[in-house]
Amino acid sequence: MEQAEEPAPVTRSGTPGSGAFPSVGPEGRAPGGLGPLQVPSAVDHVADRLLTAIALGEFSVGERLPTERELAEILAVGRPTVRAAIARLRDIGCLEVVRGRSGGHYVRSGWQRESGPAVRRTLLPHWERTKKLLDARCLLESLIARTAAERRDDEDSARITRALEEYTEAADSGDGARIRTSDAMLHRAVARAAKNEPLAVYGHQLLQEISAGFPIEPYGGNLTERALTEHRALVRAVLEGDQEEAGRVAAHHFTITEQTLSAVLERSTDA
Repeated sequence: MEQAEEPAPVTRSGTPGSGAFPSVGPEGRAPGGLGPLQVPSAVDHVADRLLTAIALGEFSVGERLPTERELAEILAVGRPTVRAAIARLRDIGCLEVVRGRSGGHYVRSGWQRESGPAVRRTLLPHWERTKKLLDARCLLESLIARTAAERRDDEDSARITRALEEYTEAADSGDGARIRTSDAMLHRAVARAAKNEPLAVYGHQLLQEISAGFPIEPYGGNLTERALTEHRALVRAVLEGDQEEAGRVAAHHFTITEQTLSAVLERSTDA
């Protein structure tokens, strides 16, 4: 039997991690301007995370979300919380249910009226820390690429080459889910060539903390072509053993994530 969940941590803005009390209307306001705290529920928090992930392109229009069980494990909440959050997204037209063998919850719309506030609540309270994590990730991925260029063997080279071929085919197909899967496969192959598993684990953890809790690279669309060009340059440098070039390309390549987050956050403030 599932344990009752604790609500999301109470913070001054009413959203996790922010720094000012929520504004309240004159009704019920206590002397001195204090009023009732608006405490977000775990369902609020998960719904915001899902809306933000969709806005970032981590789940594209037409793509099926992970199952309730998978989302609960990723976000470290109970399945009833995920179920209630998904119901909210269905109600606003962001998700639709497909029945049958390949059924599930599919993304119907990438940006809703509710997306802007959800993005702000999810990203803004932690933005300064997120920028530091993004910088740390560029440094880490640069180190991984340099080390892969130094330590790769023939098996690694073959694996990296196959992964690049798969990404190229995925980019040509325009299938967002396939693009993200092949992108992850390529970077795993490079990390494996570095012969240091903790480096790959740290990179995965950084991505999950950066991108609304989902270990998915938040980009697609017109950035896919840029990523393909940089993937080719990265693979060439690693296979040729050019450590300096591999590190340089990787450091630049992973700025895509920051640019995507910044663009979505800017859109949310203009909404």
